[in-house]
Amino acid sequence: MTQLTSSQKAAVLLLILEERSAVQVMKQLNERELEQICLEIANLGKVTPEMIKGVAEEFSEMCLADKYINSGGIEHARSLMEKALGPTKAKEIINHLTASLQVRPFDSLRKTDPVQLLEYIQNEHPQTIALVLAHLNPEQAAGIIAGLAPGKQTEVAYRMAVMDSTSPDIIKEVEHIMEKKLSALVSQDYTNVGGVNSVVEVLNRVDRSTEKMILETLDDKDPDLAEQIKKQLFVFEDIVRLDDRYVQLVLSRIDQRDLALALKGVASNVYEKIEKNMSKRAAQNLKEELEFMGPVRIRGVEEAQQRIVSVIRKLEEQGEIIISRGDEDQAVL
Repeated sequence: MTQLTSSQKAAVLLLILEERSAVQVMKQLNERELEQICLEIANLGKVTPEMIKGVAEEFSEMCLADKYINSGGIEHARSLMEKALGPTKAKEIINHLTASLQVRPFDSLRKTDPVQLLEYIQNEHPQTIALVLAHLNPEQAAGIIAGLAPGKQTEVAYRMAVMDSTSPDIIKEVEHIMEKKLSALVSQDYTNVGGVNSVVEVLNRVDRSTEKMILETLDDKDPDLAEQIKKQLFVFEDIVRLDDRYVQLVLSRIDQRDLALALKGVASNVYEKIEKNMSKRAAQNLKEELEFMGPVRIRGVEEAQQRIVSVIRKLEEQGEIIISRGDEDQAVL
């Protein structure tokens, strides 16, 4: 199987999980993790059956090993895994799992090319550079220190030599800052890459709040990539782009209570698009329901909108409606 990074494996896993499971996994991730995985999905390109099989098998084996560890410890897990998979495979899985449970500081930086890392570390304070290099592999540290200005080389080497112990809080803060700076560089490489459709598939599965958060973050990080995704992603407000006959079909398939809640606070053109495709009586009932509804929670509105969007996307998958996605996707009537 093609060698994949941990983030790439997570991206593939989200694509192959059934919808409910994928959503539950994504809810456990923080904003930075969601952003990273979505970018990995965008960069994956074609996901081969071999990749899917490899990731699925590894995930299953890791879950099994984790269960054994929790029930009886490392040695208990090793014994059971050896019986199930043989000593070589068992050792590989247990070592990988225990390593992931005890992540060393600056672990992500150790996977970064020294030349790339040098660009973002060379202007830092010598003490900061020394702290980072002390946690890198010797080969990486050597490549970076060789690229520093002569005066700074000596200062960094000296601070590494006299370094004793450092507060875990300081290490965590420096690690976070360095990873954030490095991610700004990496994001520039994702413009116009393949795999946008895969990101859309993931975003189609999550709740509206998560979808909005990811899109807003991507828009700040990489506007071009975010725009590509938005062009393929149908959100509630895009209902104004649907043909009137499709809007009428959607209205016949959704809960009218969801419709009223979803329209709370929307732009006037969205409300007008809905109203013009209803009977006068239905439109009047909708207007009255909105007037008597009173204040509602934003989350409730977003959830109602998401349920309606799910109906629209399902109708598109079934070929009952066509969602226009710009000039490249014109319908022939």
